[in-house]
Amino acid sequence: MPEKDRKARKANVFHRSRGRQSRSRKLWTSERLSNPNSTLLKVHRPPPCGSDSAFSTKFAPLASSSSSSSCSGVGASHVAVMGLKLSKSSTGGSGGSIFRKTGESAHRGKAKVYGRQAQERVLEEEVPEVSEIQRPFKVFPGQAFPLGVSEIDNGINFAIFSQNATAVTLCLSLPQSGKAGRVDQELIELALDPHDNKTGDIWHICIEGVPRSNVLYGYRMDGPRGFNEGHRFDRNIVLIDPYAKLIEGRRFFGDTNHKLSKFLGTYDFDSLPFDWGEDYKLPNIPEKDLVIYEMNVRAFTADESSGLDSDIRGSYLGVIEKIPHLLELGVNAVELLPVFEFDEFEFQRRRNPRDHMINTWGYSTINFFAPMSRYASGGGGPVNASQEFKEMIKALHGAGIEVILDVVYNHTNEADDKNPYTTSFRGIDNKVYYMLDSNGHLLNFSGCGNTLNCNHPVVMELILDSLRHWVTEYHVDGFRFDLASVLCRGTDGSPLNAPPLIRAIAKDAMLSRCKIIAEPWDCGGLYLVGKFPNWDRWAEWNGKYRDDIRRFIKGDPGLKGSFATRLAGSADLYKVNKRKPYHSVNFVIAHDGFTLYDLVSYNFKHNDANGEGGNDGSNDNFSWNCGFEGETDDVKVKALRSRQMKNFHLALTVSQGVPMMLMGDEYGHSRYGNNNSYGHDTSLNHFQWTQLDARRKSHFRFFSEVIKFRQAHPQFCHEDFLSKNDVTWHEDNWDNLESKFLAFTLHDKNGGDIYLAFNAHDFFVQVAIPPPPKNRGWFRVVDTNLKSPDDFISEGVPGIGSTYNVAPYSSILFKAKP
Repeated sequence: MPEKDRKARKANVFHRSRGRQSRSRKLWTSERLSNPNSTLLKVHRPPPCGSDSAFSTKFAPLASSSSSSSCSGVGASHVAVMGLKLSKSSTGGSGGSIFRKTGESAHRGKAKVYGRQAQERVLEEEVPEVSEIQRPFKVFPGQAFPLGVSEIDNGINFAIFSQNATAVTLCLSLPQSGKAGRVDQELIELALDPHDNKTGDIWHICIEGVPRSNVLYGYRMDGPRGFNEGHRFDRNIVLIDPYAKLIEGRRFFGDTNHKLSKFLGTYDFDSLPFDWGEDYKLPNIPEKDLVIYEMNVRAFTADESSGLDSDIRGSYLGVIEKIPHLLELGVNAVELLPVFEFDEFEFQRRRNPRDHMINTWGYSTINFFAPMSRYASGGGGPVNASQEFKEMIKALHGAGIEVILDVVYNHTNEADDKNPYTTSFRGIDNKVYYMLDSNGHLLNFSGCGNTLNCNHPVVMELILDSLRHWVTEYHVDGFRFDLASVLCRGTDGSPLNAPPLIRAIAKDAMLSRCKIIAEPWDCGGLYLVGKFPNWDRWAEWNGKYRDDIRRFIKGDPGLKGSFATRLAGSADLYKVNKRKPYHSVNFVIAHDGFTLYDLVSYNFKHNDANGEGGNDGSNDNFSWNCGFEGETDDVKVKALRSRQMKNFHLALTVSQGVPMMLMGDEYGHSRYGNNNSYGHDTSLNHFQWTQLDARRKSHFRFFSEVIKFRQAHPQFCHEDFLSKNDVTWHEDNWDNLESKFLAFTLHDKNGGDIYLAFNAHDFFVQVAIPPPPKNRGWFRVVDTNLKSPDDFISEGVPGIGSTYNVAPYSSILFKAKP
């Protein structure tokens, strides 16, 4: 909240409370509190230290003494002028439960009203202006498990881990009529007693009578101040529960009126269980048959050209509306860029070269359990976001499309020590949640300022619980782990041969049906392509596939053997133990880097719009602009670029392993050479539906038909690596580094052989065509040198002779038919 608004609110609170001030001050006496026969005691905090006029409407722990309260204790600066009503305990006990004891030394024997086993303690606000919070609350010690918020017999239980915190305060914001969000309103604060509300390293409390939904909550934590020991406690910050299942923040994506919005956890025990439907079933697509479409939920429909109502553009419901497009394209799995809660305005919270950017990719997680709330339609908030996410999953599954989540467990949004953005883990227990060096400073293997301490037992369990939550609650089908090599590091950052977390994910019964895919590198140089610890379960983004395919297609010499190896499933990397070709997720293009169009249009990155002087983004793109940098009207250059895009797509779809393509490549989306466009909530990233319509009968048609051809032919989806009976390489010139032509035949036991040839030379190659199987002839299905619709003929064109002239930078596919 801006400082002027905060002061204005305090002034308003004082105005409303002035008439009650003298009565409240009179009640603040140890004598009044010490009456053990009183069945209902009213207790008020005095004004803040150093102030006699401005009051805050917050519950707070009782002061350490009745007459001269100190500001040194936890929560001392967050005081209450409203009445606290505490009913006398029916069972008694010693010590305080959630309140710091008043006049403890003088009244130790009379403090049973605050006993640790009190079963009928009642808190009641006396604020007539807000009727919703005038209700009695019974408070119990609570239980340590499950972590987060849960509904138990006695009420709503709150539990949070912190090994090093010395004081914990639960902060609540109760529902108010006509007010959505409420993240900036003042909070009710309940201090937890370490004797009553702590089991091991878990702090907990149970409250009966608190609403079952629409309550916002967070925690204040205090503890050691030793920076060089790794501690970052700050009792002034209200922190998000790592186990919060829903997060409330600003309601609309990119809403500049709430740019500095806070984030708090919330929960919902009122909504009925989601109706998945009687006929609902999981797609359960075998890994070898997957065709993955990497996409961004918001960018998919945010543009006006989507034709959707403004309320659902850029939302989970928007994805549902465009499922027909996915079906027409032919993909059967979507890999969603991060959908965990993130702050799109994180770059704009302070002045910096990137303060014009809006994080649209989402690789900056605030919480690992909550779906991104601003992907709800119409600013519907976190509960609606959860429901609509499930509706999206249900609809995609109903269409036979699996859902894989891109998950970021390698770092969080909390940045570095120079410019921290503390929202949760850092303030709860920095020393546990993050990797630190010997001086207590953050290690940075993520390139984002911090590195999650993934193989610490507590953090490992958090990640496993998060994954299980997305599988059980939302029915997702798999996960792609961003910078997964971080997950292979020990608590000191050193690489592990058998990382406990990686093994646990592979062996977890609840995750057994899921696809698990590693991005097998990190920003600390731990490159594990083909060597990622896998337990025969983990698949990998095959970065070597991307590089070798790019280099061969653009005409680099000496790549023919590597190109063949990649097309055949990368046996050099994955034919180990029980690993399969489908453990290679093949891609030419992904979200970070050039789009397919830009790969054939730019030799150099053009990232000036990012504000980092061109220092961001990869310099090793293996791209070729086909003779001109950027946009051009040259007909020959444009024709060559079109051929090259088709060549890349054909190579991808005929390769053994799992193909993955990027959203927008099906129509030739351009980011105009920006190969790191994470911060642009514009047409640079948004799917352009008008461009799709303009290219539907040409570029899109080819891409769609080739995908469907792959799915109709098992020769491209082998369960095991190719044998001599599966493929014939028409090549006797492997050692010729200048050769850029490759031809081969994939055999079919029923005679439906498929012949393919790729020519990366800048001249025609007349190739001898091998004889087709008996009683069959060759039919031309693909020739990327031809214009649409002749570039792909599904039924094939007969009349193929003993030779064929393969054009420069083109590829062909023939099928044997009767």
